[in-house]
Amino acid sequence: QQPLVSTNIMEASFLSDTDNQTFVDEHFYFDDTINGFSVAMAALYLVVCILGLAGNSLVIVAILKLDKMSSSTTVYVFNLALADGLFMVGLPFIASQNFQNHWMFGDTACKVVMVLDGINQFTSVFCLTVMSVDRYMALADPLRFARWRTPRCAKIVSAFLWLFSLLTILPMALHFSADHGLCIPEVVSDAWWLGVLSYTFVMGFALPFTIMTASYAALLLTLRSQRLRTPTQNQESHRLERQVTKMVVVVVVVFGVCWLPFYAFNFSSLYQNGLVLTFARGFEFVVLLSYSWSCANPILYACLSDTFRRHFRSLLCPADKSTPSMQCNTERCDSSDTGVRDVTIVA
Repeated sequence: QQPLVSTNIMEASFLSDTDNQTFVDEHFYFDDTINGFSVAMAALYLVVCILGLAGNSLVIVAILKLDKMSSSTTVYVFNLALADGLFMVGLPFIASQNFQNHWMFGDTACKVVMVLDGINQFTSVFCLTVMSVDRYMALADPLRFARWRTPRCAKIVSAFLWLFSLLTILPMALHFSADHGLCIPEVVSDAWWLGVLSYTFVMGFALPFTIMTASYAALLLTLRSQRLRTPTQNQESHRLERQVTKMVVVVVVVFGVCWLPFYAFNFSSLYQNGLVLTFARGFEFVVLLSYSWSCANPILYACLSDTFRRHFRSLLCPADKSTPSMQCNTERCDSSDTGVRDVTIVA
């Protein structure tokens, strides 16, 4: 069994072929029948790439210029936006290969692109996971966890996440090769590739999704408990609880919708024997969906965070005099009883 499509380090499926060259020949065989589909997908890849780069660049500029990473939250948001933005950089290479059915950038570029692609992909997911834990600590007991939520500590954790992503992905990324005209992994054996898929699924989806769900569930339980203990502020607390509940549902659902289909296709490809063209088209679409996750994060900021809405408005409409000071003192907010509002930055 050999890879059907190579997109990034966690995005490969396979079907029964005798060797990589047979796969390449069959891949070219589909070329005449999917030109229209390839053009449409190339256009969608371009749209996602542009929106992802623009949106995440806006987040980065907003944090550096207006917030200056004044809290642990914005340090994690900055690293998330940086990883998502860099993740978009590899998209033109992937789109070019899918459109031309050929990797034209050489073997070294193949390995470099896959390494960088994997690092940014894992770092994006890891940052979002750490942010969910950070938000819980900010709400559950801000004084107790204050020393773990300083910008300096957040920068150290973020640096570790980048290093951990590199160590996690490097052994697999180096197995990619362009020797057969496509940037695809050299599969050692079926068992080895199944192990790779299982490992990336656990590290890139199952474990982060479990941690995020547990953190957000604990956060909502804490909110409800605080609301019940403070009946005088019941209306305000109830409003904040609804706001955070909406945020939690959106973040978890969007993450699941963007990534779960891709993993489902990867594992189902191990056992599918027919409808090769239909499966290939479906796989290419779920790959695009997984890249759309990095494009969606800035939109979630704009929709769910009052702070980032003010930041974006200040950058895009600098003549607007009604915008208050853009310095976001989130650490102060987190330490207060009304710190729940800041939790909406978590997207």
